Amino acid sequence: MTTQANIKSNTFRARIHLLPAAFAAVSLVGCGQPPTEQTAALPAAVTESGTRPTAESAATERQGKPVVYQVFTRLFGNTNTTNVPWGTIEQNGVGKFNDFTDEALAGIKALGTSHIWYTGVPHHAVINDYTAYGITLDDPDVVKGRAGSPYAVKDYYSVNPDLAVDPANRLAEFKALIDRTHRHGMKVLIDIVPNHVARDYQSLAKPEGVSDFGADDDNSVVYRRDNNFYYVPGKAFQVPSWPDNYQVLGGDPHPLADGQFAENPAKWTGNGARAAQPAFDDWYETVKINYGVRPDGSYDFDRLPADYAEKDWQAHYQFWQGKNVPDSWLKFRDITLYWLDLGVDGFRYDMAEMVPVEFWSYLNSHIKQTNPDAFLLAEVYQPHLYRDYIKLGLMDYLYDKVEFYDSLKLVMQGKGPTSALVATQQRMADIEQHMLHFLENHDEQRIASPQFAGDARKGMPAMVVSALISSSPTMLYFGQDVGEPGAEDAGFGKPSRTSIFDYIGVPHHQRWMNGGKFDGGALRADEAALRNFYLRLMQFSASAPALKGNYFELHTANLANNTAYGEQQLAFARYTATSEAAGQQLLVVSNFNPEQRSEFELILPEALMRQWQLVDGRYRLAGQLGEPAAELQVTNGVGRVNIALPPLGSVVYGVQYQE
Repeated sequence: MTTQANIKSNTFRARIHLLPAAFAAVSLVGCGQPPTEQTAALPAAVTESGTRPTAESAATERQGKPVVYQVFTRLFGNTNTTNVPWGTIEQNGVGKFNDFTDEALAGIKALGTSHIWYTGVPHHAVINDYTAYGITLDDPDVVKGRAGSPYAVKDYYSVNPDLAVDPANRLAEFKALIDRTHRHGMKVLIDIVPNHVARDYQSLAKPEGVSDFGADDDNSVVYRRDNNFYYVPGKAFQVPSWPDNYQVLGGDPHPLADGQFAENPAKWTGNGARAAQPAFDDWYETVKINYGVRPDGSYDFDRLPADYAEKDWQAHYQFWQGKNVPDSWLKFRDITLYWLDLGVDGFRYDMAEMVPVEFWSYLNSHIKQTNPDAFLLAEVYQPHLYRDYIKLGLMDYLYDKVEFYDSLKLVMQGKGPTSALVATQQRMADIEQHMLHFLENHDEQRIASPQFAGDARKGMPAMVVSALISSSPTMLYFGQDVGEPGAEDAGFGKPSRTSIFDYIGVPHHQRWMNGGKFDGGALRADEAALRNFYLRLMQFSASAPALKGNYFELHTANLANNTAYGEQQLAFARYTATSEAAGQQLLVVSNFNPEQRSEFELILPEALMRQWQLVDGRYRLAGQLGEPAAELQVTNGVGRVNIALPPLGSVVYGVQYQE
């Protein structure tokens, strides 16, 4: 994919990472006015769909950062366009494991993807009738939507029967998908939801000797250390009082939709609500798991010494040997090791902050003992807990949601300054490599939705900044690359987020699918152009070694010295060592203004020029994503570059020496 060119002088030798000439057809400088030809900017090895030969994909060496592609598995392959609110599986259709064909996987791989997070795989509560396969009916009074929440897991040793062509063979169909994904050079992530399970958890597929959650509990007490659940003794569960504008299944009849669910005594609800009747806004479809945390918040297990924040996973693993731990710890250890044995390469942990950090030390050290390369990503939303969950909990990566994403969203909406991004990056400096960046996921609003930015193009400078500013992985959500707005009224929940609770078709994404060809043939010109932008950017992110290196902020110096540079622009540098073997120096500049061009002289401080070993002189700047070349002038140790950006435009330059 990449070549390198040496350009020598008497005083300096630079190494520059260059992209193929095929990228030059479209410039990122003009990304505010994308090309209309879908293939205009694709490398020679990429077809119209953005696909590559499988062998080449598997063999491509990754020099840059990991890229996680999150796909909502139930929706990805669905070609049905009916989209009736609260529609049944027959009306609105559903995607299957088998829809991830070689063509589909190659199209995902073309986005620089290293890991696919298949969201919604473990068997969760659903409304569709699978009693013919021995699966009990789920009660719609404790199921959100008709297709059910993927975070109300009913059987951790099986997969969602909706996703299989033959539900009786569902686990084998998922294993085949794991194998296909691996053949395309990508790894597989699935969800583990340790904080809660479905209200009616019962595993049909559990191995011999494994008991269900709660099967051995003493439910006569609120708490016992080895109980899996917390109880409300003497009180039966009651379904929530429904809001006036809500009807179960949209009012459609169902034999179990009677406003009741048999659970006596009641269990605590997943978000920690302790009442026998949770509120509608509570996670009423789930029950909270007990990890040995007493109702008063004190811990009923061995504490991890503080100095273990500086120890590796092997030391954590040894610490837990011979320790007596709560039963729920053992159950989730066995569950994760089961999936690793099946070929899964890592996990995304839902609401990890609601589970004590000692459990994560225990679980993740056991996972690493089995697979040292396992990819462990956690949802943690309290910044003061970040370092504990990374250093003591052994998480590889956390969502950078509350810090970076929230600030970037305000910039995209024209409500916040780019200085906030600089401040966030400084605050995260010691752990930035662990803070996964994203612009969309299943919990967040789509960029193109009116409730967010109203225009997918406003995500373009944001994606450049998000993907290139740190050394952490980048995550893409399916449909993001074609501007999916999440506008459908699926039933449970509101538009702006693509539904995770109901059967629905995803229109923009379906045009890329093109009836199962996955060639982008039905995309509109603006959607095709947006996908080409993502292809160029994410392939660069996956291949540029500087993105694993150092960061230097240019924002402060340019705010102080450039009247034309302001809080709608952001500039920074990324670089590796300047040795001939590995050196790469990059300048990244983005304009978040959706209406006005931005022209200014970018100043590169003397401290950066020293880091780059650039003496006074002129240096050629090579466009890394197809931009025309530019010139860097270094005078008295300070660098200057003339920058001209269209609305929503960005440039990424690599430094070459010019004699």
